[in-house]
Amino acid sequence: MTYAIIKVAGKQYRVREGERLLVDRLREADGATFTPAVLLVGGDGEPKIAPGDVKVTARVLGAAKGPKIRIGKYKKRTGYRRHTGFRASLTQIEIESIGGKRSRLTEPKAAAATEPKAAAATPTATAGAPDGYADMTIAEIRAAVASWGAEELIGALAFEQAHAKRKGAIAVLESAIAEAEGAG
Repeated sequence: MTYAIIKVAGKQYRVREGERLLVDRLREADGATFTPAVLLVGGDGEPKIAPGDVKVTARVLGAAKGPKIRIGKYKKRTGYRRHTGFRASLTQIEIESIGGKRSRLTEPKAAAATEPKAAAATPTATAGAPDGYADMTIAEIRAAVASWGAEELIGALAFEQAHAKRKGAIAVLESAIAEAEGAG
């Protein structure tokens, strides 16, 4: 299921998995999940109107206020002036899944995010790379690459391909290695 059209608080929204949107104020508590009415599901071939087997799961992220709308009334030559304003009460929601399957965008990423950092902290992860390489930015790598030896360049490239996978850093290191091989 690529997209769905749902009905929340009397209005219709076209949504995708992982998408966040502002809707009129809901009575749900922050962090609560709910299933809005599904009107249409499409994206994989022919769209299905009001499918009974497809559910959309949404999670309430919190309350929000809309933009302030200023309203002014004026009648010439009478001294009549009135000013008022309005801000809509809204709720921000996130679409967790469409069709019952869990979205890959909303799955917990804590384990995947900590693995490269834990590996970078070990001394063997940066073996051959210069000291403090794991904390360097691409601009710092570009400036320092001229003073590194062949072993440091190869070690930094191996670290980059295994852990960080920053395209800019890989390009700088590969070009520095090519220059070192051409000069040597």
